[in-house]
Amino acid sequence: MKRFATLFNAIDQSTKTTIKVAALARYFTEAEETDKLWTVALFSGRRPKRAVTTKRLREWAAEVADIPLWLFEDSYAIVGDLAETIALVLPPNNSVEDRPLSHWINDLRGLAHVDEPARKTFVLDAWQRLGGAERFLFNKLITGGFRVGISQKLMTRALSQATGKPEAELAHRLMGNWHPDDVTWHTLIEAEDASADASRPYPFYLAYALEDTPNSLGDPEEWRAEWKWDGIRGQLILRDGEYFVWSRGEELMTDRFPELARAIDHLPPGTVLDGELLVWQPENDKPSSFNALQARIGRKTVPKKLLASSPVVLHAYDLLEWQGEDLRDTPFAIRRATLEEACSDLPADAPIRLSPQHTFKEWDTLATLRGTAREENAEGLMLKRADSPYLSGRKKGDWWKWKLDPLTIDAVMIYAQSGSGRRANLFTDFTFAVWNGNDLVPFTKAYSGLTDKEFREITAWVKKNTQQRFGPVRQVTPHHVFEIAFEGIQASSRHKSGVALRFPRMKRWRQDKPLQEANTLDDLNEMLRVYG
Repeated sequence: MKRFATLFNAIDQSTKTTIKVAALARYFTEAEETDKLWTVALFSGRRPKRAVTTKRLREWAAEVADIPLWLFEDSYAIVGDLAETIALVLPPNNSVEDRPLSHWINDLRGLAHVDEPARKTFVLDAWQRLGGAERFLFNKLITGGFRVGISQKLMTRALSQATGKPEAELAHRLMGNWHPDDVTWHTLIEAEDASADASRPYPFYLAYALEDTPNSLGDPEEWRAEWKWDGIRGQLILRDGEYFVWSRGEELMTDRFPELARAIDHLPPGTVLDGELLVWQPENDKPSSFNALQARIGRKTVPKKLLASSPVVLHAYDLLEWQGEDLRDTPFAIRRATLEEACSDLPADAPIRLSPQHTFKEWDTLATLRGTAREENAEGLMLKRADSPYLSGRKKGDWWKWKLDPLTIDAVMIYAQSGSGRRANLFTDFTFAVWNGNDLVPFTKAYSGLTDKEFREITAWVKKNTQQRFGPVRQVTPHHVFEIAFEGIQASSRHKSGVALRFPRMKRWRQDKPLQEANTLDDLNEMLRVYG
């Protein structure tokens, strides 16, 4: 555990990539195999389930620290992180005991099978045995909130340095639904057949946002363009007579899209398609809004009525594997041609559609087309260099997303709430309203988009202009106007305003705009009519 704590501190206390990678590579060279395996699991989001409720942990920590619970709760509100608060209030412990990381994880998982008194005894004993950073990390593990500032890309780079294996191969090995209970370090990282799992997806290739026009990209003939759909990025895998659906977030979603099983009837085994999962409207041959797809995302099983009303298709735009052959190193234009040939005989009712490409010879022509994206229920355009391979992760140069400018509306801040973590002492989460006659109607929340300096300024103002308190939420004097940017708007019976926004964020603080000039509910409803 001390070695893992040393690694965590090295990562947490530095912003330099080279230092983080070096610390990881050293750890992957020196640590025990079971600890290395669990470290990779933890850093890729495979955390143990929470074993004890946070309520009990707060009570026990206050008891051990010999402070009233209200004082612990106030401290927690200031610190913003439960694991850190517990570590700070507990009496100092200079323990030198050093059990492996895997030992503590296995003990934590065993708590699910014992009663509460036994859980309390274990937790209090662990707090007594562990000191310093090890105690903090134990708290992180037991609360189920273990997160660390390491991307999958940095982890595979460190693994590559430690093992000598190529980064792309390691990224592929770490994909899928593996768990430390099911694999060993050798089978996951070192064995030659580690990629044999039929369900294993490929690492997704991600595009950078194009902030300006594409004129700087060079000759338009070297590029291909297609719609950037407003759905869920996914891979459809057909291997060994089965189908698997993976989201970009490495979530296996096969059961949520049973209609895609019919792809087995139309495409050969050894096929992996990259594309967008969309609810399709056969009556007008267009995708529905993201709201229609959202009804499918949160369900493990899909009732027949929802299957009929919201049928999902995969809009395929890339072919990563064909008849068992990995095509990722093949130029995009060739992969695309093979994909078009593979989809040429698909029947109209197949759950796969070929995402169209757009013909253009000048960037201005493409800019005009981009302006019609919302009419197609798309977010903008994707630009891909014709000779580009399919890489892993976000790489700048060959793939760009040229999104439409967001929709915006000016709104009044009426509620404020403190953030968490490093922003626990700042008000960062706000509720916004628009005018409806002489009343302000709340319609959205947002917590991103301002600079740290602006958050500090608005925090000072909130403290001086609080009208009422509702737990952690403060009602403030209506005064400040913010421009709210968002990607989409839809009707919502759950909101008082009758609308819900997609990806709302604060674009800018309109200190130049008086309160009375904020937008109205009629303005929102007009946006809903046009863009909903």
